[in-house]
Amino acid sequence: MTKRKGCRNWRWLALWWHHFFLLWSTIDGQTRYSITEELKQGSVVGNLAKDLGLGVSEIFDRKLRVASEAGEQYFSVDAGKGELVVNDRIDREALCGQSASCVLPLQVVIEDPLQLFRVEVDIQDINDNAPKFPSNEITLEIAESTVVGVHFPLESAIDPDVGSNSLKSYTLSKDECFSIRVKEVAGGRKVPELILAKVLDREKKAVHKLLLTALDGGSPVRSGTAQITISVLDNNDNVPAFEKTSYKVSVSENAVEGALIVQTKATDMDDGQNGEIEYSFGAHTSDAMMSIFIIDHISGTIFLKGKLDFEANANYELDISAKDKGTPRMEGHCTVHVEVIDVNDNAPEIMLTSHPKPVREDSPNGTVVALISARDLDSGDNGKVRLQLPKTSQFALKPSFSHNYALVTSGPLDREKVSEYNIEITATDSGSPPLSSKKIIPVTIIDVNDNAPLFTQKTYNVYLKENGVPGSILYSISASDLDFGENAKVSYSILDSKVQDVSVSSYVYINSDNGSIYSMHSFDYEKLKVFQIQVQAKDQGSPSLSSNATVHVFILDQNDNAPAVIYPSSAAMGSLSHQRMPRSAKAGHLVTKVTAVDADSGHNAWISYRLAEATDASLFTVNLYTGEVRTKRAVSEQDDSSQRLLIEIKDDGEPIQSSTVTVSIILEDGLHEPISDLRHKAAEPSKKTGRITLYLILSLASVSVLSLVTFLILAVKCIRNSRSSSTCCMRRTDSDDYKNPNRNLQIQLNTDGPIKYVEVLGGDMLSQSQSFRSCMSPMSEYSDFTLIKPSSTTDFKEVISVLDASLPDSTWTFESQQVSIEY
Repeated sequence: MTKRKGCRNWRWLALWWHHFFLLWSTIDGQTRYSITEELKQGSVVGNLAKDLGLGVSEIFDRKLRVASEAGEQYFSVDAGKGELVVNDRIDREALCGQSASCVLPLQVVIEDPLQLFRVEVDIQDINDNAPKFPSNEITLEIAESTVVGVHFPLESAIDPDVGSNSLKSYTLSKDECFSIRVKEVAGGRKVPELILAKVLDREKKAVHKLLLTALDGGSPVRSGTAQITISVLDNNDNVPAFEKTSYKVSVSENAVEGALIVQTKATDMDDGQNGEIEYSFGAHTSDAMMSIFIIDHISGTIFLKGKLDFEANANYELDISAKDKGTPRMEGHCTVHVEVIDVNDNAPEIMLTSHPKPVREDSPNGTVVALISARDLDSGDNGKVRLQLPKTSQFALKPSFSHNYALVTSGPLDREKVSEYNIEITATDSGSPPLSSKKIIPVTIIDVNDNAPLFTQKTYNVYLKENGVPGSILYSISASDLDFGENAKVSYSILDSKVQDVSVSSYVYINSDNGSIYSMHSFDYEKLKVFQIQVQAKDQGSPSLSSNATVHVFILDQNDNAPAVIYPSSAAMGSLSHQRMPRSAKAGHLVTKVTAVDADSGHNAWISYRLAEATDASLFTVNLYTGEVRTKRAVSEQDDSSQRLLIEIKDDGEPIQSSTVTVSIILEDGLHEPISDLRHKAAEPSKKTGRITLYLILSLASVSVLSLVTFLILAVKCIRNSRSSSTCCMRRTDSDDYKNPNRNLQIQLNTDGPIKYVEVLGGDMLSQSQSFRSCMSPMSEYSDFTLIKPSSTTDFKEVISVLDASLPDSTWTFESQQVSIEY
């Protein structure tokens, strides 16, 4: 007892020695540990973090995990210490069977960046299994006439341990008739044979009982026993003998059921029933073998009964027995070695060592996406695996070690074109014919802010009526971003710029979410005709990207100004206009001329005159288009010397705006100066003013005279050649000399009936234009040209001149023209 207890203590001492003093080594970049089987759960295998050069904090931060190729998770990592510990009971015999080497390969995966380490754990055997016979009772029948030296094979004991702990020897209890001999067969298996050492005599001893003991080489030694009972039989003195003691045959693993394996043959020299032979498998043939093979009891032919699988078992050893029918029955034995030839019947298998991680679309080539491995259960060339990706793939496979690969990026990625890849990997073996399998690995592409927002247009034209309600929407612009998530969220803003020396933000504001532009106040066409807004669309990416668009806002004129009288000057100041006329005046005599202008434009500025009230309506008439006041008849002696006229001036807008002027006319005798020369008289008191006006006109003309002259020549030609057309437009553009696109001069001539309306605009696009208007009629004795310059863009505060211009009727015989020239 003391000795046995000491052995047990020694065993546990050995276990603790392995437990606390484990060896590790790194070979070819692989870490290797050695431990014994049957360690307790939680036993330390080694400091994995230290051996891999990792800090303890990296275990959690980089999500270190251990994957076993065996499927069962026998090991885990202590995140607090970085130690590899035993997670479950490890039984070497269950894992590796009788293999001399038992290595558990582990794959250690860490992320950010993705890395794969190979760790091998060598499982050392301990003597935890005793030899054991398949049956504790062995029964033999031996004829008493059996000659000395005959061998009787016995069933081997089984010891799952390997190496020095495996089965070493057999012993037999003492008996003068029998001895034991150990025969080593293929694979190093030790088979005990019972040898007849002395002639049997049934009459002296009919039954022999022997104790067969199997011993292993462990420390302490373990053993197993079987009871042998030998019955001594009477004479049948020839044992069946096989032609060969050992048969060797090779069979393809895809052999069909019923295929011939081998034919064994034995002969018996006896006659009659003593020489008739019956074949069978040995008494201790396992059920598993008998499910695969079957023997013909008469011919000794062995056939395939089940399916062979090289991957499950590459070799079989069959014990064949040949018995005669004599009394006692004599038995001979032979061994059949069946080698299974591998066939390429297993397709390669692709396994994910780590799940694929999403990849940024700006990732450089070589970025690791996933770790994969491949295996084929076949052997030789049938087990050699080659992985392939489609030729057009943006990814590549980078070999690592032992059929392990890293899936890496190999080309540019663009999430806007492909947001997710389904990577098809094909594994093909080198068998004939080759087998293959495929696996789809989904890889999601993470968006990067690489696309700026894009407007639907680069420029927008917005037309807005003047006098609108402040806060009303002007226009809605939109921009889209091809990116995703926050990178695609667009906000709008107005870039700071000046409109008439005032920040544009004082005029409009924009909704940053939807791009709607609103007015800050009401606009006045007479002060501001056009302005532009620079709108920026910016995404929420980091860094953010942006793009700009230009919004041109054109103010449309509304009829919000009544005509203003500029002549007679006293009427323009709000006073009564006094005129004198000789009583000798005849019919058609020009008394005076009323001139008015309208700050609006277009039809809203077309002016007409009407005599609203008169002391004697039969004496005077007012020209509808020129405002000339003339006599309808000759003055008589009965006419009052004081005549009062109320003249109404209306524009052509909607609604119509109007104003009135009152003219007082004194009829005098002996007034010989023709009132028809009124324009000369008006010019004399204003001679100085006219001179100033002339200088100003010449200054303006110095800028535009060349264009005006060209325009007039071309306009006359165009009008004569296209009298039937309603519009004639001419542009003078020289790509080489065109230096100032913002500067423009527009001359508009509009007629309705006999009246002609001229409007001249000049200035920058964003500034208030200068305006010159003229109203002419072929009915008038003289044609007048009126120069108006708005106060918002000029230093002039009042009408600077009234000029008469005489134009031939033939020049303006077309009905309605609009001519524009830009320079």
